[in-house]
Amino acid sequence: MNPAEGGPGRTITTLSSREIYRNPWMRLREDQILRSNGKQGIYGVVEKDDAAIIIPVDRGRVWLVEQFRYTIEERALELPQGGWEMEVENPEELARGELKEEIGLIAAQMTYLGWLWIAYGFTRQKHHVFLASGLTETEKDPDPEEHDLEVRSLTIDEFEAKMLDGTIRDNCTLAAWGLYLLWKKRHAQAPTSALPQAISSRETP
Repeated sequence: MNPAEGGPGRTITTLSSREIYRNPWMRLREDQILRSNGKQGIYGVVEKDDAAIIIPVDRGRVWLVEQFRYTIEERALELPQGGWEMEVENPEELARGELKEEIGLIAAQMTYLGWLWIAYGFTRQKHHVFLASGLTETEKDPDPEEHDLEVRSLTIDEFEAKMLDGTIRDNCTLAAWGLYLLWKKRHAQAPTSALPQAISSRETP
């Protein structure tokens, strides 16, 4: 997207834009802006290619990963998620790839729940949310950045308890789980004829 373009309700105009840094995982640009109140300023925007977050649920359990997150200097428990640092044409292919790479699982069914913005106060990146069910174990294939990644399997009650007690603080994990619960509630209430074919033919985990 051209930063000078905008949608309805735009109250900030981009006067100029320049890329000030890039590496294989991200780009950083700095824009000179004009606000609707007449005040000029700058806006730093981190741009990253689309990512996927996967909710692997089967037989009353959910699979998670634990890894050291350098930015917070702590190990974190979260749903498997990530991107390929390239433009994504098929989000499901990305989600299946991340599920295999990080957890070593293949899903018989992948249900697309929608997409979310990640930290859009300063980052422009989409997170595609998938429910993975009908899980089969295979070999993991982690990339070099995932050298310390460990797989965890919890009951749904244990998983939700860890979100409530602050053990899990990853906002992407909490947001994806909230979207799943809303989808599940609507799925349970809607008559089969009203559901999209891709959903009505599957069992809700």
